[in-house]
Amino acid sequence: MKKMILFLTVLWLGLNAFAKSVKADDYNKAVVGHVIQSTIHGDNVDVSKLMEQELEKLAHQFAFESITIIQQYLPVVLDGVFAELRMKADKEYKCALLEGSKIEDKECQ
Repeated sequence: MKKMILFLTVLWLGLNAFAKSVKADDYNKAVVGHVIQSTIHGDNVDVSKLMEQELEKLAHQFAFESITIIQQYLPVVLDGVFAELRMKADKEYKCALLEGSKIEDKECQ
């Protein structure tokens, strides 16, 4: 009896975990429902057009997420670019100051 209760508890927890991990939003339910309904009624569903629409949707979501990530990390990227520009400007200024003097520098040759 204890084994059966334990088995049913584990089964119930497993099914609940699976149900929570597989989430279908209203859009996916509507598309799948439409395809099934069209197939039952004998209408042909243009699968290539459906795939094209889904790929466009995924590309839009990817672009939106990428823009959000770039927006978060843009200050860090710009700080690195500005640091490189400052180093380059400092090197050019140093070489301009050392030009014509007896002091030689490996970077300014």
